Amino acid sequence: MIQITVIVNGITHTLQVEPRLLLSDFLRQDLGLTGTHVGCEHGVCGSCTILFDGDAVRACLMFAVQANGHEITTVESLTTDMERLHPIQRAFRETHALQCGFCTSGILMTLIPFLEKNPDPTEADIRQALTGNLCRCTGYQHIVAAVQRAAQLQQKP
Repeated sequence: MIQITVIVNGITHTLQVEPRLLLSDFLRQDLGLTGTHVGCEHGVCGSCTILFDGDAVRACLMFAVQANGHEITTVESLTTDMERLHPIQRAFRETHALQCGFCTSGILMTLIPFLEKNPDPTEADIRQALTGNLCRCTGYQHIVAAVQRAAQLQQKP
């Protein structure tokens, strides 16, 4: 066992973990943050995307011990209050950009830093940003519309 200390959604956690424990499993099993979904476990689907020191990364491709001393942000950090949704959550709701919802948390976490760097993205920019996230339900059209709407919401004071 190896002791690690990580900041997850603003809370410091110090725990003993097996060296082989995946970061996705650590978040889900040890911290109870089940919004980080595990789909392919090969980094292909994007369902496990989190922010690692502000960058979108696949939690299934990292070991928990690699997160020692780092800051992690999961989808749970956005909000659980339906009256105060994050702009990207609000946009997804307004544009009906999800169906089964399995991929949604990973897509949301991919889009947070994308929209910070690209506050007025083109459709092509959005589609390129989403290439690492697989959705089997939607065909992406509503997701693209949601990203465009989120960009509008974030630009308003």
